[in-house]
Amino acid sequence: MSINTILFDLDGTLINTNDLIMASFKHTFDHFYPGRYEDEELKQFIGEPLYLTFAKHDESRAEEMVAFYRDHNITNHDMLVTEFEGVFETVKMLSEKGYKLAIVTSKMRNTVEMGLKLTNLDQFFPVVITVDEVDHPKPHPEQLETAMNKLGSVREETLMVGDSQYDILAGQNAGVTTVGVSWTIKGCDFLASFKPDYLVDHMGEILAIAGADK
Repeated sequence: MSINTILFDLDGTLINTNDLIMASFKHTFDHFYPGRYEDEELKQFIGEPLYLTFAKHDESRAEEMVAFYRDHNITNHDMLVTEFEGVFETVKMLSEKGYKLAIVTSKMRNTVEMGLKLTNLDQFFPVVITVDEVDHPKPHPEQLETAMNKLGSVREETLMVGDSQYDILAGQNAGVTTVGVSWTIKGCDFLASFKPDYLVDHMGEILAIAGADK
């Protein structure tokens, strides 16, 4: 079967929230656990739902830590978020060619909508599945399966594009074709170790993988 559906992670894949995420983690951990983590070590937490990250440190204060993180994240959102090169043009072309598109993200809906609106990508995604809509976030396949159900798609015709191991593992667990992006903050070699079907250096390469360049 040919590809007609593309599921995208958001942060670190379509939009560059790396500076914002790192600043919010640093702000939070410096407050709750001063001196515990160097900046480079904070990268390990990117891509995982916030509650799970903070619950590993102190489940009784996880909600408080999430709220502290989100307050910083929302306050600084529009100053620090940008779009990765080639994203808008690629997504626009996929939409115009009739591909079914969705966002599957570990973020909450309000900040997802902020990022999509800021980068003018909101017009292209009729389906957005956030961590709020599922019981089991990535790497569980539930988010991807929910998106495919809403789009009327099947796994054999679907790509999952992301920047973290959680995206690749979720795609593999859902039985779809997986695409990793080399601009991941975690490092290209790290992402390649999870064996995505494709690894791209520019978002425009998705067009050829999906057959949209013909």
